[in-house]
Amino acid sequence: MASMGNMKRSIMCGMLTENNIGQTVTVMGWTQKYRNLGSLLFVDLRDRSGIIQLSFDDTTDSELFTKASTIRNEYALAAVGEVVKRSSVNPDMKTGTIEIKVTELQILNKAQTPPIAIEENSNVKEETRLKYRYLDLRSPDMQRRMQARHRITKIARDYYDENGFWEIETPYLNKSTPEGARDYLVPSRVNPGTFYALPQSPQLYKQLLMASGMDRYIQIARCFRDEDLRADRQPEFTQIDLEMSFVDMDDVMSVNEGFVKEVFKKMLDVDIKTPLRQIPYAEAMNKYGSDKPDTRFGLELKDISEAVKSCGFKVFTDAVANGGSVRAICVPNGASLLSRKEIDALGEFVKTYRAKGLAWMKYEEEIKSPIAKFMDENTMASIIELSGASQGDLVLFVADKNQVVFDSLGALRLHLAKKLDLIDENTYDVLWVTEFPLLDYSEEEGRFTAVHHPFTAPFDEDIPLLDTDPGAVRSKAYDIVINGYEAGGGSIRISDSDLQAKMFSVIGLSDKEAEERFGFLLEAFKYGTPPHGGMAYGLDRLTMILTGTNNIKDVIAFPKNQNAMDLMADAPAGVDEKQLTELSISIISPDSSQNV
Repeated sequence: MASMGNMKRSIMCGMLTENNIGQTVTVMGWTQKYRNLGSLLFVDLRDRSGIIQLSFDDTTDSELFTKASTIRNEYALAAVGEVVKRSSVNPDMKTGTIEIKVTELQILNKAQTPPIAIEENSNVKEETRLKYRYLDLRSPDMQRRMQARHRITKIARDYYDENGFWEIETPYLNKSTPEGARDYLVPSRVNPGTFYALPQSPQLYKQLLMASGMDRYIQIARCFRDEDLRADRQPEFTQIDLEMSFVDMDDVMSVNEGFVKEVFKKMLDVDIKTPLRQIPYAEAMNKYGSDKPDTRFGLELKDISEAVKSCGFKVFTDAVANGGSVRAICVPNGASLLSRKEIDALGEFVKTYRAKGLAWMKYEEEIKSPIAKFMDENTMASIIELSGASQGDLVLFVADKNQVVFDSLGALRLHLAKKLDLIDENTYDVLWVTEFPLLDYSEEEGRFTAVHHPFTAPFDEDIPLLDTDPGAVRSKAYDIVINGYEAGGGSIRISDSDLQAKMFSVIGLSDKEAEERFGFLLEAFKYGTPPHGGMAYGLDRLTMILTGTNNIKDVIAFPKNQNAMDLMADAPAGVDEKQLTELSISIISPDSSQNV
């Protein structure tokens, strides 16, 4: 590697303008590409700010030209020269009207031929991008996303600071309190046979901060969940985490609407109208089949159960008789837009969401439908009215348990919107979903579980239902939804120790289990805990939305793949036997009871 000697960086490549013409400047960066034209040689030099063209002339300095002739892609360079006007303008470059006529060159480091192209939106397999992430991060689009993430984080810190929040760190090494996703466990060497857990969120500690009189807390918090991964999930992620004392729902939602308004304005120059629209959970599910609805388009779900509960089609009648429902989506002009083959493919699509199939009806001059023979004239007229169908429309039906119907038609609704180009991607749909169920009954576990977490407060008027109908209790929980993504969520917490004990009882935790898991929190609640609540944004997901990508890995510097593997560092990996012995750990083979 060459020494930089007395060279000093004076300006970044992309910051140069015609105002610098005539100045001698120093620039440093990587070779984007080079072109040798015989007596002239051009190098596009790239740093995170952009690209500037360097020019070398064999007739001016043959020794310098010979040195420049050895440059290849991704060489790290330092160059000194005069900024001059280009003989031919490149309209595709921000600096396309100028170049640097180089008088001094240092090759700081050579590079092998990169295994991936360093270019905008490189069409390289994700596996390769993750393996060579340090090269992938050099690309302009990735650097813009990293810059955007930095800016969003700074906007958050500044906004909440201006609104009286203190940034306070909470521990990474916590007690395992299994209720939700699996914990990542950390063995203790000092206390053999015991384990810390990495935080799934700072939930307990931020509530303790409210008990400590901190009043308004914020943290850019790292969180860890050992769960099966999806396209928009990672085993480690970052939250903009906050909590407030002496508040109710409106207080928390109001201050966070201010943040959303600010981040959209500063990042995208988009004005978000506040107060944001609020949609109760039940309405979101009934209309959109999702608790994170994208309402930038129609295709709302319609309940036709009443009309078909006694029809001759057994699939429909059985679904209603068993407590489920029959719901429909009407696709405007869908009779001509979608072929029979495409409709059959939609049937296969909904099966991935546990639906048994998809019924359909083309409402043309003559109704075409495999189920028409089961319907009398009055039933068919009711279906048309309830579904809102007009001549030329296509109506699609799913009949099953409500959750299956919601999941399948909710997903089908989004699938059709993308397929038929019904979404204006230049608009932003920001809303609250409120009044979530407090509890959900798990058939597998044979008990109620907390929909959010067991510290979420119920609506005051619903508290008596904890004894009579727990599944009907609404929670003081709220999610902020942007273009169909849950960007953040939170709740008012239970601050009354008797109500907290009741909640633990309803979800099947004995007093002993509650004490073992959450004893330190319950003890704190005995000393005048204020009413409190908060929320957390997924920083990764928020950045993903604001940068217009649909892949959460694009906004994380060093993400894991779908198998929670770091392909670049080859982690997780085995460790020395000595390390295991120090931790009092032995490895058991998954297919036997024998130690490995």
